[in-house]
Amino acid sequence: MGSTSSSRIVPMAENLRARAAAVRGAQRVIGSAPAEQRTAALRALRDVLLRSRGEISRANEEDLACAAEEGLSGPLLHRLGLSDAKFESLLEGVDALAEGEDPIDRVLTRTELDEGLVLECVRSPLGVLLIIFESRPDAVIQIGSLAIRSGNGVIMKGGREAARSNVVLVDCLRRALEVAGLDPRAVLGVPDRRDVDELLALDDLIDLVIPRGSGALVRSIQERSRIPVLGHAEGVCHLYVDASADPAMAVRLAVDGKCDYPAACNATETLLVHESFLPKLGSIGEALRERGVELRCDEPSRRLLPWAEAASEVDWGREFGDLTLAVRTMRSLEEAVDHIHTYGSSHTDAIVAEDRGVGERFLRAVDAASVFHNASTRFADGFRYGLGAEVGISTARIHARGPVGVEGLLTTRWLLRGEGQRAADYGPGKRAFTHRSLEL
Repeated sequence: MGSTSSSRIVPMAENLRARAAAVRGAQRVIGSAPAEQRTAALRALRDVLLRSRGEISRANEEDLACAAEEGLSGPLLHRLGLSDAKFESLLEGVDALAEGEDPIDRVLTRTELDEGLVLECVRSPLGVLLIIFESRPDAVIQIGSLAIRSGNGVIMKGGREAARSNVVLVDCLRRALEVAGLDPRAVLGVPDRRDVDELLALDDLIDLVIPRGSGALVRSIQERSRIPVLGHAEGVCHLYVDASADPAMAVRLAVDGKCDYPAACNATETLLVHESFLPKLGSIGEALRERGVELRCDEPSRRLLPWAEAASEVDWGREFGDLTLAVRTMRSLEEAVDHIHTYGSSHTDAIVAEDRGVGERFLRAVDAASVFHNASTRFADGFRYGLGAEVGISTARIHARGPVGVEGLLTTRWLLRGEGQRAADYGPGKRAFTHRSLEL
């Protein structure tokens, strides 16, 4: 029995390594192809998606039916669905990327080291990305289109619950690459969960892992791989209602942040209220109550909202992911900032304040990937930022932070053009470098 098991595992590992190596080879071709060819692939992707709409819908309906039978939770079912609105958003994202400037080989700096010796720093693809995500099949197109525009290869492992949808959407990406004359092997879909550990060990072929899902998923991947991991563990987002807040605006932003899409990582999870605003808290509470939101309040805020549940310590810093919201009273802006830094996840935090000085202090003081003044936390999104789409949101401080679009999937390289110069000709008593900045 043992020999049968090991013989099954070894070929799988070899096959997966070969497929990942093929992604690497195809990526180098796409990354060095003319910009027009990558643009053509994106335009072809739009056409392929439209022609395949029926097939995509049928696959997604099957996924939804099976997930419902298995008792998948409401928020996850919502993420799993590919509604007409989501499909239109995908098309808009692909269009935005196709119409945007191709970023590869964009010159960032140009320096004359000496006469006839010019050094450029240019944008370059990262290489091969491994994306592991749960539930959301629309992520396949968001990720794939970003990979095409940024010249990266991509390996995608989606959730089992979206298996049928993912297969069809990966095929759409590969067909679009073929139409543009590019190697379709640059996009690989991996359906088997058992393959993940093998992939996480391929640090010589995969350059970056981006997990999209629960905090447990992100932490598990970080612990199991030597490959750099880009992502966020939780989306514990705060809305602080300052003493100077406009009550009507506070209602709008609290309702939007919590109710627009409660399962999203940029949904508001905690409402912080300045004690001077407490007499006006009732309108926010009632508006949320009408939308079916369960409030968990500290004692001062609960005196204004007696129907709410009493909050406990575990409610601060919790990503509910549903129509539940924690409410806590603050004595000052500084106390609110301290609370955010203690319990937040550095994802997105917002303030409602008519006092512009207070708003600016909040923007400067809060250490998060996205910080807003008088805007809903739900704006933390690559499409809404004008990035076309996002491959995920990062709360890391190295490489990329916040919604990760095309720019977050690029690195740099140096190009030096000379006329036969030797390094040995430079130094004390020899030729001197000019190090003159040149116009781009």
